[in-house]
Amino acid sequence: MQIDYPLRFDSRGRTAQVKEAEHIRDLIEQVLFTSPGERVNRPTFGCGLMQLVFAPNSDELATATQYLVQGSLQQWLGDIIQVDEVTVSSLESTINVIVKYTIRKTQERRVEEFSREV
Repeated sequence: MQIDYPLRFDSRGRTAQVKEAEHIRDLIEQVLFTSPGERVNRPTFGCGLMQLVFAPNSDELATATQYLVQGSLQQWLGDIIQVDEVTVSSLESTINVIVKYTIRKTQERRVEEFSREV
């Protein structure tokens, strides 16, 4: 069991815990939506995804964003997961990311969707 993100308390008043697969999903979410420079002791942590929402929409930007996200996930979580595919799309003020990955420890394949309104 791992500590849940964001940190919260469960019904017993203890620190909430989640299973390994849910913890990995939380880690992916942290990498996706943390901007470089936001973490004090890890200034390069994150992928800057939220900054790209304000750039003009184009096929080139979408491709560059997918590579940026995939590279960041491999850099920060490469020992935990194998990133198989990343799809990034934005619609008006919402950014959607679909990550297909394999958990290295169990070889379980998973697909997770993340969205954030800016």
